[in-house]
Amino acid sequence: MTEQTQTPTSQYVLECRDVSRTFMIGRGPFTEKRPLRAVQDISLQVRRGEVLAVVGESGCGKTTLAKMLLGLLEPTAGDILYEGVPISSVDRRDVARRIQPVFQDPYSSLNPRKTLAQIISLPLDVHKIGTPAERKARVEEIMELVGLPRRLLYSYPSQLSGGQRQRVAIARALAMKPEILVCDEPTSALDVSVQAQILNLLQELRDELNLTYVFISHNLAVVEHMSTRVAVMYLGRLIEFGMADQVFDHPRHPYTQALLDSVLTPEPQYSLPNIAMGRGFPNPLNPPSGCAFHPRCPHATELCQWAQPQPLAADGGTVECHLHSDPDAMAKSPRINEQKASAA
Repeated sequence: MTEQTQTPTSQYVLECRDVSRTFMIGRGPFTEKRPLRAVQDISLQVRRGEVLAVVGESGCGKTTLAKMLLGLLEPTAGDILYEGVPISSVDRRDVARRIQPVFQDPYSSLNPRKTLAQIISLPLDVHKIGTPAERKARVEEIMELVGLPRRLLYSYPSQLSGGQRQRVAIARALAMKPEILVCDEPTSALDVSVQAQILNLLQELRDELNLTYVFISHNLAVVEHMSTRVAVMYLGRLIEFGMADQVFDHPRHPYTQALLDSVLTPEPQYSLPNIAMGRGFPNPLNPPSGCAFHPRCPHATELCQWAQPQPLAADGGTVECHLHSDPDAMAKSPRINEQKASAA
């Protein structure tokens, strides 16, 4: 079965232009609130039909960015465009028809008091799409599409396995024939074998329905398997952005290199990964000056401590690092100098 999609009107189905989001955080009603810059000056484009993965440690701003792409949060600064039109000027119902979320935890994202038929048809009911008979037929069609037998139509989430619940969540997201799915860690709550089934299902649905995915994850093995392009975030900033094979085979930012070095491998000849990132994740309420990664970076120079690097175009993407923008930074890097000395 094949879904009908709208005629594209822009090369980019979604676009962020210098998007920032700041929250004011306080410990109590009588304490002074401090700014938490969850997302800072992010510019990226989502091409129609691709899988754009957003990766980074917990707390780096991935979910905040996803909520803004869904229209659930307003940016403090900058613009998010859907097909070249600011998403803030589009009616919320129209945004929901075109962009749908798939949440992380299928155990908490489904109403336990509703049957599968009620859960999947809810978007159709809210938007008053079709007659009751047409909605029921659409629910049965979507259940078949995601691999759920019709005998489960009147079952409750508690009667399903974790993989089946996530299939229900995907079915609910597809009910209104959206163009974009924003998947926020859609397999992290599932067993490894079930993860593979859900990932394969998402790939099949993308090919069959011409879907576009924004895929948020911290699992780099999953990202490598799914993505066409990768955006790496650190402390609210986009520090590397490019084609997936470029990012995985030739990472340019030291943080991206450290993330890839930290991936466990089942190969017996390899030992535990060596994570050379210094001390822990900094306090986002009191971020470091200059490059936010410099306290943990093995290549940090004096310049990194006070100057914020600017995005630099490279190999069809961007990287935000003084090692690439400052011709002399490589020569000043303590780690590189140590490596040269040991080689000599």
